[in-house]
Amino acid sequence: MFAVGLTGGIGSGKSTVADLFAARGAAIVDTDLIAHRITAPHGVAMSKIAIEFGASFVAPDGSLDRARMRALIFSDEAARRRLEAITHPLIRTETERARNDASGPYVMLVVPLLVESGNWKAHVDRVLTVDCSVETQIARVMRRNDFSREQVLAIIARQATREARLGAADDVIVNETTSVEELRAQVEAQHRRYLSLAGA
Repeated sequence: MFAVGLTGGIGSGKSTVADLFAARGAAIVDTDLIAHRITAPHGVAMSKIAIEFGASFVAPDGSLDRARMRALIFSDEAARRRLEAITHPLIRTETERARNDASGPYVMLVVPLLVESGNWKAHVDRVLTVDCSVETQIARVMRRNDFSREQVLAIIARQATREARLGAADDVIVNETTSVEELRAQVEAQHRRYLSLAGA
């Protein structure tokens, strides 16, 4: 099935854009949702995480203690790599399973770290980047997550640069101060292109 990789920095509006594509019939596979599922209570990653990091990183309900893990991996690069060594292969496996089960004219893989994670681009036919300025990212995430500016900047610093994401893109949707109508129009234009490329 024809596949589009959707990416963008934190706060760029990937989820909103994915929802607009879903409303037009695209099959959506969201790797963030898969990551949450495998680290949910007794998710498939949790036994390995408990062994690697200790029981203190497992919440009472059997899920990942996200706040504790976030604090660790933002201060310890080796810990981040250890976590990714557990989660990334599982996410890829679950993504492929969902992709194979998908129905629709084409499938859209929502991959926030598509540029950072190396070979995702080889698994899609087109890369679509949702783009906005760093200041817009910061404002949105501070408002949405109640994070400080410093917390948001720390997250952005660990992601690919805006320039790198745009450099990897085949297609771009601009989601700056764009109105919902303008965003819908951009999605509609890309959707029609993908239908054509998919032979739908």
